[in-house]
Amino acid sequence: MKLLTAAQIREADAATIAAEGIPSEALMERAATAFTNWLTERLGLKHPPQILVLCGPGNNGGDGLVAARLLHQRDYSVQVWLLPAAQYSPDWTTNRQRLPPAVPVLALDMHQLPPIEPGTVVVDALFGTGLNRPLTGLAAAVVQHLNDSQARVVSIDVPSGLLSDAPQPAGSAVVRARHTVTFELPKLAFLLPQFAAFVGEWHPVSIDLNPAFLAQVAADMALVDADFVAGRLPKRSRFAHKGTFGHALLLVGSRGKVGAGVLAARACLHGGVGLLTLAVPAAGYGVVQTAVPEAMCLPDDCKTHLTQLPDLAAYAAVGMGPGIGQHDDTRAVLEELLCTAPTRNQPLVLDADALNLLGANRSLLDLLPPDSVLTPHPKEFERLTEPARDDYHRLDLLRDFARRYQCYVVLKGAYSCLAAPDGHLYFNTTGNPGLATGGTGDVLTGLLTALRADRRLPVLDAVLLGVYAHGRAADLAVVHTGEAGLTAGALPAYIGLALQELTATELF
Repeated sequence: MKLLTAAQIREADAATIAAEGIPSEALMERAATAFTNWLTERLGLKHPPQILVLCGPGNNGGDGLVAARLLHQRDYSVQVWLLPAAQYSPDWTTNRQRLPPAVPVLALDMHQLPPIEPGTVVVDALFGTGLNRPLTGLAAAVVQHLNDSQARVVSIDVPSGLLSDAPQPAGSAVVRARHTVTFELPKLAFLLPQFAAFVGEWHPVSIDLNPAFLAQVAADMALVDADFVAGRLPKRSRFAHKGTFGHALLLVGSRGKVGAGVLAARACLHGGVGLLTLAVPAAGYGVVQTAVPEAMCLPDDCKTHLTQLPDLAAYAAVGMGPGIGQHDDTRAVLEELLCTAPTRNQPLVLDADALNLLGANRSLLDLLPPDSVLTPHPKEFERLTEPARDDYHRLDLLRDFARRYQCYVVLKGAYSCLAAPDGHLYFNTTGNPGLATGGTGDVLTGLLTALRADRRLPVLDAVLLGVYAHGRAADLAVVHTGEAGLTAGALPAYIGLALQELTATELF
């Protein structure tokens, strides 16, 4: 699913109106109907609450006026508050005239904002995606008044005051919604952590925007859902063997952190790798042989950490980082890996302390082989680049880093963002807060290493599948564990099921 800018969404509206030969107010009616259907499904009619609709002077306010009319027709108790303005959009004016006289309407005044009773359902239709500057004056005062209430706020399309695809000035007034019902496609701001308190839970509703326009419009961002990745994992041949799916090497562990290597190994095995070898400090040999009997083990001469790079000739992909520490001789192993892997066309997956070593020794970044996969969390990414001013700046840094080093970077978090070497960004939709626990990143490293070892997969497909399946495994697991009870060790068992959902099938 493409992610479009606010300007492109307006173009999609215009293309839909032109293609269908309908007036613009007809599309407004369609959008407001979709919103109202969503809201009434949630509310029901058993104990209908008081509904207050706040309408601004533009088309978002027009959506609110249509919604107020439809809610009144469905026997809800509705009142409307209007934000006065010198000018109103034509469709706003049309729908103000269509509002039944029985619906109470109040023009707001800076000097006396009526109280909003606790528990009131408030439909926020003050401002939409057309807003390009912070709110001031009465508009800002109304937003603050709403935020100070204990109302249940549902925003139409976007919380009022939120700039949908541009940095938000500090301290600007933005509605804090419990739910945001957005039309057709989510906005970029919905996927960024600094705006979560404003957006609440977001819900896309279709308004049948012109499919031809959506298909051809250029977009360098996408939302990765099941439809986006379904069928990218080839079906396994009945005559496949362990060599078909590659032999992976994981360079993992140090004293006290061998468990990270075990988690990565189990994920790699459940991710479908044909063969797996672990290089670990000597102290980890017994642990690995016992905990992961399916894997082969190469113990380092050093007891506490990695000091040697094995011969890479046998391996289809190499993962490094979980639990390795930041010893100087481990840094030398990483440097040797970066220099050696390209000569054998071996894909690399780098995580955790491998990234911290790169951040502390940035000259090593110039040795990164093309198509390497890096999986930092935000703090690790900051060590590779610089502190971000805001979430938009972080995305710019992410895109620039992937382009400069021609690598794939997975910035982990809610809606983990994959940056590709061509500058495209892919936001993942799977996963849940249960992943916020130690070791889940090690599981992702192992899974990605398995998929990179499978040479049937293009690199982009491998990374998209890995990130999606990792989150999907967590979604399958929490049904049994709950979010608080989810541990990294529980994840690998669900990876196979997650991948099976994405495997290509033949209809005939």
